[in-house]
Amino acid sequence: MIQIKEVTTKKELKTFVHFPNVLYKGNPYYVPQIESMDRDTLTPEKNHAFEVCEAKYWLAYNEKGEVVGRVAGIINRRYNEKTGEKACRFGWIDFIDDKEVSKALMQTVEQYARKNGLNLICGPMGFLEFDSAGVLVEGFDKIPTAYGKYNAPYYEAHLTDLGYAKDTDYVEYLIKVPEVIPERYARMAELVSIKNNLHQAPFRNRSEVEPYLDGLFQCLNAAYANLHGFSELSEGQCEDLKKQFLGNINVDYVSIILDADEQVVGFGVALPSLSKAMMRAKGSIFPFGWIHMLKALKQNDTIDLLLIAIDEKYKNKGVNAMIFDKFAKGITKNGIRFIESTRELEDNTSVQNLWRYLEHDLTKRARTYLKKI
Repeated sequence: MIQIKEVTTKKELKTFVHFPNVLYKGNPYYVPQIESMDRDTLTPEKNHAFEVCEAKYWLAYNEKGEVVGRVAGIINRRYNEKTGEKACRFGWIDFIDDKEVSKALMQTVEQYARKNGLNLICGPMGFLEFDSAGVLVEGFDKIPTAYGKYNAPYYEAHLTDLGYAKDTDYVEYLIKVPEVIPERYARMAELVSIKNNLHQAPFRNRSEVEPYLDGLFQCLNAAYANLHGFSELSEGQCEDLKKQFLGNINVDYVSIILDADEQVVGFGVALPSLSKAMMRAKGSIFPFGWIHMLKALKQNDTIDLLLIAIDEKYKNKGVNAMIFDKFAKGITKNGIRFIESTRELEDNTSVQNLWRYLEHDLTKRARTYLKKI
């Protein structure tokens, strides 16, 4: 008999966040999330997403009182108002290979949705587009990026057996950096710059990036307005992201594109891969996890491509080439050998076309699901 209990205390929230580390202990491909950061994300007082969202979390227990699963139910009111949907998201879902457990968890989310007058369940998704989305369906023998969670192969069958159908897929590519990056990227970047009167924002360090951040988030909100699952970031959410952004960036992998009026019309951000550092940290920054993270940020042969956004006015005009040209300089300077694209929509060809002249492989695929109730 499976018992479902709502998370209502700090102790239960710690158990909720820690459960995957128990479930995947010893798995060579699992990357533990930093538990303190996950708890902050799930705590209303520490996450401005709760300005436009509400959420509940549940744990599943077996007859021995052992935790055997978890799930979150999330209502993004702003997204529902924008789209007209009556949708409830599910996220932070993990469970043992027992269909009684997954059924009990998803039925709980469905009951939560009905009580709130909603008729559509979608996920896995988080509060924001920047939270990890999707169930891994390909690439179980690969270490995920720090922003793409691992799950066992049985998740997909559990969800489809419960009546959940594919919504959309996210894909990840591994790009091999050649010894010499083709000159065509620099030439294309120069042509796009001249033709559209665009230029790179000049900055040498993190403090010099900060004045561009408001424009960066304005560009993001505009560029992502019609993107699947995206709702406009509030001022508070932007402040949360600014703190995360400035704390970790390497300016060699940040490109901000300005027009003739010095307005941000596009940007890209990459970050040295943190996956192996997070595996060594085992979910905790202290006492030694921060050392592994710091080393990874300074010495690495792989970068993760986190985000690219381009103003609608400049889409399909080659601005991606300008962004990649900036990355290429940092890649060459720091001896980067591989680029991993974090989860991107499978039909995002404008970004994927950047790799067509480089050796690349589709290495992972994650899927979100829908069910009408």
